[in-house]
Amino acid sequence: MRIDYDPATTVRADFYRLLTATVVPRPIAWVSTTAADGTDNLAPHSFFTIACVTPPIVQFTSVGRKDSLRNIEQTGEFVVNLSPEPLFEQINATATDFPPGISEFDAVGVAREPSLRVKPPRVAASPVALECELHSTVLLGDSTVVFGRVVHAAIAEDVMVDGHPEIGRMRPLTRLGKNEWGTLGGVREIERVPYEPGA
Repeated sequence: MRIDYDPATTVRADFYRLLTATVVPRPIAWVSTTAADGTDNLAPHSFFTIACVTPPIVQFTSVGRKDSLRNIEQTGEFVVNLSPEPLFEQINATATDFPPGISEFDAVGVAREPSLRVKPPRVAASPVALECELHSTVLLGDSTVVFGRVVHAAIAEDVMVDGHPEIGRMRPLTRLGKNEWGTLGGVREIERVPYEPGA
């Protein structure tokens, strides 16, 4: 037996909760931006993924018109910082709906470091920062998908093993349903099976 849900007749908030509880785990883009007046903004966005490899483009979705989106539209720049487990409480605190003009970096006590290619700062304690220039946006109903071309990547030396970022050292957080968050947990490895004609 299954329970059927029709998005056309289900209350929006209920269907949103259903989607976010079933499309899991979701990586978190901890997006830093700088407003036109110079105020630095920092907010987590859990609708996030890679959009293209060549050129390197990442994407995140702003549900509603948030400061991150407005700043990116005004300046054309942002940074995606990896959301590591040790910064769990700070990441959650930056999701607070602070009014424009208040920097989440300052309000929550998150240390900055300068970026190399864009104006918005990086999160100093995040092991990975992807500096991005705005490629394009797509408006979908109540949400805007933001595509950013990665113009520089900065990765902490202590998370690298044999020239590759090590998942156990990065310890990324993910979002689940309700107020649930996911940590790394167990990691399994398996090689892809190549197709062999006639096998």
